[in-house]
Amino acid sequence: MLDIHNDSGQLALKDAGLFGEFRGLIHEGGQATRVLDPQARVLLDRPDDGTGGRPEVHRGALRRLLLDSLPAGAVRWDKKLTGVVARGDGRHELRFADGSSSSTNLLVGADGAWSRVRPLLSKAVPDYVGTSFIEMYLHDADIRHPAAAEAVGGGALFALAPGKGIFAHREPENVLHGYIALKRPAEWFSALDFSDAAAAVARVATEFDGWTPALTALITDADTLPVLRMLHTLPNDHSWARVPGVTLVGDAAHLMPPAGDGANLAMLDGAELGKAIAARPRDIEAALATYENVMFSRSQSAATGAHQILELCLGERAPFSLLEFFSGMRGPERG
Repeated sequence: MLDIHNDSGQLALKDAGLFGEFRGLIHEGGQATRVLDPQARVLLDRPDDGTGGRPEVHRGALRRLLLDSLPAGAVRWDKKLTGVVARGDGRHELRFADGSSSSTNLLVGADGAWSRVRPLLSKAVPDYVGTSFIEMYLHDADIRHPAAAEAVGGGALFALAPGKGIFAHREPENVLHGYIALKRPAEWFSALDFSDAAAAVARVATEFDGWTPALTALITDADTLPVLRMLHTLPNDHSWARVPGVTLVGDAAHLMPPAGDGANLAMLDGAELGKAIAARPRDIEAALATYENVMFSRSQSAATGAHQILELCLGERAPFSLLEFFSGMRGPERG
C-alpha cells in the first residue's frame, strides 16, 4: 500500500488530470494506525475518520492508473539498461542488454536505487543503513489468520521494540502485507539462506522469542516466500553540478529509508520537472536547473526526516519514541 500525500503525490496526480480516478482507488479505512508492544497490548489505536490527508491506495492499482494514462507505445517493455555514454552537447547513448541502443537529447534517470544514469551526475553510491526488512503476505487473513488480522486492525500496524519490529498493513481482498524489521549488519542477513525459506523464517522468528503468537504469526504463518529487502540510502544532501542534457527523479536522485515519501516524491519530481520544461521549452538547461534547485532542498528535508523516523521506530526508546511522535510531542513531520 502507498499513502499518497496531499502536499506531494496528490499534487502530481492533479497536474496529470488523474486525481478523480485516483479517488476511486482509495482503500477506505487504510489510514488507521495502531501501535502495539510485543505482547500486542495496544499503545495507540487511531481510526481512519476520513479526514486525513494521506489516503491509502494499492501500489499496483496506482501503477496501472499511471500507465494507462500514457499514449500507446510510450513505454518500451523488456529493455534493461546496462550503461550510458555521453556523446557531447547534452546527448547520450543508452545501451541495453539485448544489444540495442538509443540516443537522447534529454535523459531523465528514473531508474531507481541502483541507477545506471546517476554516475553521469554524481559519484554517490547507496550505503546500507544497518536495517533490513523481510517482506511477507498473509492471504484470506480474517478466516485463515484471525489472531494476526485482529492485531493488525484495519490499517497500519507498528509492533516495535529496540532494534526490531513488525510492520504490517491491511490491503484489499483481506490481505495482510508484513515487513519484519531487524537492525543487523549486512553480514547477518548474508548468512541466512533464503533458498531454504523454512530455515530462514525460523531463524528470523527466533529474534522475536517471547513475542505474542498473534504478532509472530506474521512471520511464521506467511503464505508467500520471504523476500529480503536491505535498506540503502544516498547522502541526505545528495546533489550535483548541472550536467547538460541529463537529470534524475525519484530514488535515483534521493534514495532514503522508507517513510512514506518515496513514491510521493518521485511523482512530484516528475510533475515539477515537466512544468519546468513546459515553462522554458527553448532553454532546457535553465529548466533543469530550476527543477533541481527546488528538488535538492525538498529531498534533503525528506531524507533527514526519513532517517529520524527509522530511529523512532527501531531505536533504544521504541516504541515510546514513536508514540511521542504520533502525539506531536517530538520528531519530524510524518512521512
